[in-house]
Amino acid sequence: MIGMMTWTPPAGGVRQKSVVLETRALLHLRVAWASVARGPRTPETLVRRRVLTAAKRLRKAGVTRLVVPEAFAYGEQLEKAGVAPVSTLPLRRALAADLARAVMAGRNLSGGSARLAVAGDQLSGELVRTVTELALGNRYVLLDVPYGGDTLANQLRREYGVSLLLSPTRQQLEEADVLVLFAARTDLRQRDPAVLRLYDEAAPLPPLLLPPVLEDQMPPGLCRPQLLAVLVESGVLRPGQITVGTAES
Repeated sequence: MIGMMTWTPPAGGVRQKSVVLETRALLHLRVAWASVARGPRTPETLVRRRVLTAAKRLRKAGVTRLVVPEAFAYGEQLEKAGVAPVSTLPLRRALAADLARAVMAGRNLSGGSARLAVAGDQLSGELVRTVTELALGNRYVLLDVPYGGDTLANQLRREYGVSLLLSPTRQQLEEADVLVLFAARTDLRQRDPAVLRLYDEAAPLPPLLLPPVLEDQMPPGLCRPQLLAVLVESGVLRPGQITVGTAES
């Protein structure tokens, strides 16, 4: 079961439980929900103790992965209880082409002249989908993978009449207008915001927007990328329902 954790503000002098665990439904997804009492003047030692208590109770309920509150700083307490924050990497990779297009839009780059480079340590399904989407809408797409690139290039040329630049040089990768990295590359000088680090949980994301009818059902206070990652993984949401905005969105 997936867990959720949110903060509960002080009840204005009314006695309240420090940790409440219940089962809720979120867009037809059954989750274990921990509400942890925390106010602006709650001592940090007490907050840490409550988070640990909540994590232990979630783990006892069968939770191993948890959507945490925004700006959560208590990972050590989760680790002690055997609970881990939900990974956003699958979501980042599912939205890779949209993320690249958002960077292009934010920098006023056109598909006819912008140079997009995709690099990874293997030709995964997510990488193939990303390269295919980008190649269909952009003239210059560079692909750097250890193997399989020529097979993909031949397939795209045969089926769609588009071409890829294979095995680009390090300079070509560094000079790309948008560089999409499925794995770390310590040999490249990387320029923000042109680099999308799809292997890095801490890399910032642009706004991820939903249709109003779905947005109205999103609970506040949770780490949004983690929340959307869980909903996509469970099949409640499709990646196509998520719109990647720009920093100004």
